[in-house]
Amino acid sequence: MAHGTIRYWAAARAAAGCAEEPYDAATLADAIAAARDRHGAELSRVLDRCSFLVDAAPVGTRDHADVDLAEGGVVEVLPPFAGG
Repeated sequence: MAHGTIRYWAAARAAAGCAEEPYDAATLADAIAAARDRHGAELSRVLDRCSFLVDAAPVGTRDHADVDLAEGGVVEVLPPFAGG
């Protein structure tokens, strides 16, 4: 299990009620599941539309269970932004 930071942007920040928080997770799927459990339905709905960066690398269409998280890493949660 790795420890790092999840950073929420725009609508994700509003739904989570915070700009960032720590993660304790082995994979992106684990980190996202824990965030859904902590913050409830509103964040869960936003996360369904988000893209993710893990240590500045786009996750794209990869299965989140296959995206390992590094110790001290950063997950950026990016909702769709107006204007592209």
